[in-house]
Amino acid sequence: MSESMVHPRLPGRLATSLRPEETHWPVAASEVGFHNDYLTLTVDTIVAPDQGRHDRVVVRPKGAVAVAAVDEQRRILLVEQYRHAQGGRLLEIPAGIMDVEGEPAQAAAARELAEETDLLADAWDELLTLAPTVGYSTERITVFRATDLRPVPDADLTVREAEEADMAQWWVDVDEAAAACLDGRIIDAKTIVAILAVART
Repeated sequence: MSESMVHPRLPGRLATSLRPEETHWPVAASEVGFHNDYLTLTVDTIVAPDQGRHDRVVVRPKGAVAVAAVDEQRRILLVEQYRHAQGGRLLEIPAGIMDVEGEPAQAAAARELAEETDLLADAWDELLTLAPTVGYSTERITVFRATDLRPVPDADLTVREAEEADMAQWWVDVDEAAAACLDGRIIDAKTIVAILAVART
């Protein structure tokens, strides 16, 4: 981080840019505690600059993508689905893991959009990348904005299973969606970040 001077009143320095320092603490040991087709969990022993050693549990999922699908009236598409780990139904943008070997991120996003919402998009742009749980996970999610939307042809519709079979889809005005992020109706991290990014652009 570039710095100029100390803050005139509070601890810390005034930054002139927002690029963090690139550094890496060495890993002295790593033990796999769990592995399946979706993620690996390791216990890593990291070495601090003072040579102290600290054990850290790291969840290592596959890459993921998400889609902010926006129509011509500036409405964003949300899916409502049951999330077992949260014990209830959440409002989210369509998303999924990159579980097809060699599939580019945008192609994975298009696949997830079609599978979860029966939509195709003719215009795509990469909106941002986020790391939703930096304390214990390597997960990064690339979020795309999809526009120029059209329905998937009937012959190509996906038969959804498990929680996805119980999904509902909702079109919400972007400003209303942003308000829902700030008042607690939407709590999913990738969805909040994507909605606020779309609202600002």
